[in-house]
Amino acid sequence: MAEAVRRGLVASREEVFITSKLWCTQCHPHLVLPSLRESLQNLQMEYMDLYLIHWPVSLKPGPAVFPAKREDAVPFDFEGVWREMDECHRLGLAKAIGVSNFTTLHLDKIMAAATVPPAVNQVELNPVWQQRKLRAYSAEKGIHVAAYSPLGGQNWSGEGNAVLESEVLAEIAEARGKSIAQVALRWIYEQGLTPIVKSFSKERLKQNIEIFDWELTDDDLIKISQIPQKKIVTAANVIFSPEGEFTSVNLSDIEIVEE
Repeated sequence: MAEAVRRGLVASREEVFITSKLWCTQCHPHLVLPSLRESLQNLQMEYMDLYLIHWPVSLKPGPAVFPAKREDAVPFDFEGVWREMDECHRLGLAKAIGVSNFTTLHLDKIMAAATVPPAVNQVELNPVWQQRKLRAYSAEKGIHVAAYSPLGGQNWSGEGNAVLESEVLAEIAEARGKSIAQVALRWIYEQGLTPIVKSFSKERLKQNIEIFDWELTDDDLIKISQIPQKKIVTAANVIFSPEGEFTSVNLSDIEIVEE
């Protein structure tokens, strides 16, 4: 970041919003603050705008290995880890703190011990995985929801993209003179959420921000609400090797599937 400012690519640190995440092997109270300090040193920055716990999963400390061994999963000290996240915020090293991939059950464990509640929960969310229960909970608790994979995400299963191939969204897109991606992003925006969308195409980048001068109709919203739900990202299929056994935790305690 310091190099980008030096080269004139950005005018100042304040022009950019930087988010970093605490990986599972560092989800231990004594590693939270050192991990953030290491990231800041690597980026040559004085603070993060947002610092997130990446998963409600704790792995044995050590070098990150991907995929992780199931037997390396250990119980997550939610109270201790969040206390140290709070300390990162108190020291000004993180302007805001939050979580990622947390269900309402995981959030309950954080909220029970939090003096500073999570500002953000970054989760998989799109018209095909609408996270209704989590959205209602977050609105009640004042936690902002950021949606990753707003357009369906990576094709982890090899079964295609349920968002971009949705007949319901395609019908709405045709009627509105928009792309399916624009309809999906507009739906997320109208829910009061923040979509995290990326593209390497300048044209698609332009299209992705052309969602603010039109609205979905009530009929559109009803149709979208009736789309069958399907989650792609799970702890079991993203973090862990399919081989081995969980010996110290139950998969149900770390899984992130919750309608």
